[in-house]
Amino acid sequence: MNKQQLASTIWESANQMRSKIEAREYKDFILGFIFYKYLSDKEVRFFKSKGLSQEDIISINEDDEEYAEYVRNNLGYFISYEHLFSTWIAKGGDFEIANVRDALSAFDSNIDSVYKKLFENIFKTLSGGLSKLGENAQKQTKAAKSLINLIKRIPMDGSQDYDVLGFVYEYLISMFATNDRKKVGEFYTPHGVFVLMSEIIANHLKNEVIPQEVIKSIKDYSIEKWVFNANFERVCLSKCLGEYKEIDSWYCSMVWSAYLGLPLSFENQEKSQNYIEKT
Repeated sequence: MNKQQLASTIWESANQMRSKIEAREYKDFILGFIFYKYLSDKEVRFFKSKGLSQEDIISINEDDEEYAEYVRNNLGYFISYEHLFSTWIAKGGDFEIANVRDALSAFDSNIDSVYKKLFENIFKTLSGGLSKLGENAQKQTKAAKSLINLIKRIPMDGSQDYDVLGFVYEYLISMFATNDRKKVGEFYTPHGVFVLMSEIIANHLKNEVIPQEVIKSIKDYSIEKWVFNANFERVCLSKCLGEYKEIDSWYCSMVWSAYLGLPLSFENQEKSQNYIEKT
């Protein structure tokens, strides 16, 4: 799926929800479901890499405490088969909105202690907003099912030559950013503009010496790189080092902020933090 096809899928997803929620809330649902699919698919790939068959995967649940702990130690979280995104799809007509609520609730209780700060409450906004999909469970189920069936088409296997999650986030911000959000510093920068900016910065820093230990860490895919605007920083470093840096091991805290419903600018994040500390 190329970017144009992905954009079309996202737009179709948004249209499914147009009469149910405000435009500024689209990203909370779409990004939430996409990220849950990403984590689910990642776990399934992990199972298969360990030689598990489909029958083995189906039998995995929270009752197998030893294996659940093994998965948490490796991925930071555990999702039982009944709560996988692919299981929602497989349910077909038996899918219910309760399946989503149960899965999101179970997710928080199956996070490894080391990853608590990373994953805890990550789906709080999505979970809390499910009731907005309809006035009753039947309508909520119908809306969620339509959205899930669209999102299932979005590739999450890393085979694309671009950052899928990053593109989805950029697209949503560019299409649905409102004047109110821009007033609080949440501006959208087109991809072409930040590539140009990165080239200018890279040229300015071309004579700067980057410590070898930093370069080694950047190239080491086992080391996670957390950056407020990861896509921009990754492109800048690619230009500076003269070699393309793959998206693996790069994580964007700005996108994470969006998942959590936090401000998307440094200035307003600082204000939020100061407010939290005072209260």
